Amino acid sequence: MKIVLTHAYFLSLDPKEKAIMKPYPPLGLLYISAWLDKFEKENEVYDTTFSDPLHQRQYLLDAHPDIIAIYANLLTKIKLAELISFIRSKNLFDQTLIVLGGPDVTYNIENYLSLGADVLVIGEGEETMLELAISYEGKSKAQFHHIDGIAFVDENGGVITTRARQKMQDLDALPLPNRRKIDMSLYLDTWKKYHGKSSISISTQRGCPYTCKWCSTPVYGQSHRRRSPDTVARELEFIQKEYSPDQYWFVDDVFTINHKWLNEFRYELKRRNFNIPFECITRADRLTVDVLKVLKDAGCFRVWIGAESGSQKILNAMDRRVDISHVQEMILQAKKMGIETGTFIMLGYPGETESDIKLTLNYLKSANPDDFTITVAYPIKGTPLYTETEASQIKVSTWASTTDHDIDFKRSYHRSYYFFAIRWVVNGVKLHKLHLTNGAYGMTGWKSRLKIIVARLGMFLTKSKMLKIS
Repeated sequence: MKIVLTHAYFLSLDPKEKAIMKPYPPLGLLYISAWLDKFEKENEVYDTTFSDPLHQRQYLLDAHPDIIAIYANLLTKIKLAELISFIRSKNLFDQTLIVLGGPDVTYNIENYLSLGADVLVIGEGEETMLELAISYEGKSKAQFHHIDGIAFVDENGGVITTRARQKMQDLDALPLPNRRKIDMSLYLDTWKKYHGKSSISISTQRGCPYTCKWCSTPVYGQSHRRRSPDTVARELEFIQKEYSPDQYWFVDDVFTINHKWLNEFRYELKRRNFNIPFECITRADRLTVDVLKVLKDAGCFRVWIGAESGSQKILNAMDRRVDISHVQEMILQAKKMGIETGTFIMLGYPGETESDIKLTLNYLKSANPDDFTITVAYPIKGTPLYTETEASQIKVSTWASTTDHDIDFKRSYHRSYYFFAIRWVVNGVKLHKLHLTNGAYGMTGWKSRLKIIVARLGMFLTKSKMLKIS
């Protein structure tokens, strides 16, 4: 039995990521690989990040695996569909089982099965993938009724969804992700080349108990399960010995959710004399001055604090359950302690008006985070935002060739408006920062002023339906 784990993300085909150049390995696949190894199931990982579709296809032809398991998400759906089409076109793979897993399959079961997938893994993949590997003998692709947490097409052509798999409670039972099965030097060298420092990602928890309406949690669910501080610290020691990165990125949704855990984690790092800088994401309501001190003492050099909007009205509509004044306070307190800060902004949420966007701009000026990301809200299937906007959604024509990013819905203004609104916010913040450094009247400052004027004009014209852009 030969198993290949792969995905369909190609850095060279992603213009936005090529501009940022901060790639990280596919941790989910590496966890599944390690779990299969634990039970002596032969597997290989073909990491596509630094590869291309042609090399991936040739690899599969040469390997001729019994099972091809592919990670599926919004970003990679189009390339994934092309990959499945290629596999299905080759007689060589007639007895090869195509398994898909990841956040996008749960609410698109029939769509993914119609692409040619044999089995969908719904939820966490380690135990399910192992059971599939044990059960599949290359004879029948529809004898999986006894396996929890999957969907497949049975002998009669009907779609079967089995009982939901219980989430893994003891995360310490997981072996370390199988980083040795991919070329980690490609990631480390890319970071070093473009940013002067190398970075490695690490996960300490699964699930998020919060209910933000735009956020999708189909794999790990609205739960909170965490590896012990000792286990995480030992993984950090192993990584440092094996790869010597300059910093770490904790991928957890809310790193400071459990203050007791955080204090114990700091203790484990101190006990080991481990002092490598890291960055993480959290929520303002799980931060206090004391928690920020613990983060700083543990080595945190940057904390990303979710905001999404500077308007409390919009935060309430999102069910964010945070106070914007507290978000701002925590950003300012973190900066005061010497911790770099970042925040996230989303425009175009249902009910948002221009006055709400202005509140967001004012929030960014007042909090003055070191960095922020900004995007236009889009509905992900399975989320409350999707349900609430479904009646007014402008449907895309072909599911397999588009993503949820392409779905629009009735907003306060035409979609084109937000193209200019983002530029208004970005350049407004940039000009404000220049004012703080007395550089507002240099060439950069005048360029920002001109961009603000153009953005405001574009907002006015699109709001008046006098201008539309694709």
